[in-house]
Amino acid sequence: MRLLLDTNVIISAILFGGRPRRLLEAGIEGRVELLTSTVLLEELERVLRDRFGFSARAAAAVCAELEQVAAVVEPIRIPRVARDRDDDQVLAAAVAGGADLIVAGDHDLLVLGTHRGIPIVTPGDVDHHS
Repeated sequence: MRLLLDTNVIISAILFGGRPRRLLEAGIEGRVELLTSTVLLEELERVLRDRFGFSARAAAAVCAELEQVAAVVEPIRIPRVARDRDDDQVLAAAVAGGADLIVAGDHDLLVLGTHRGIPIVTPGDVDHHS
């Protein structure tokens, strides 16, 4: 199964554990395939630094580790779908990578339900779609 984990899910996995961490660990262990993009990696690094006080070095290390375990895709087209333009990057990366699920905690994504046939679910709902 190919999963695109939204930035907030990755941050939740790192800082708080629970279901988001189990999904990230499944990707690290190769039980699922994780997808991301350069833009999403840059967003993750920025949010870790600016909102959560990670040093630039620590934030970069987290992103480098994710880059090693995830398929990094480069969307050709960025749709205008979500209320938040940043969320359009998530949708575009999911399509470019052939994601089976977009896993998000962001209401602006979850309210869409699906994008181009890809279900948008919470971390707790992933098992219902596998």
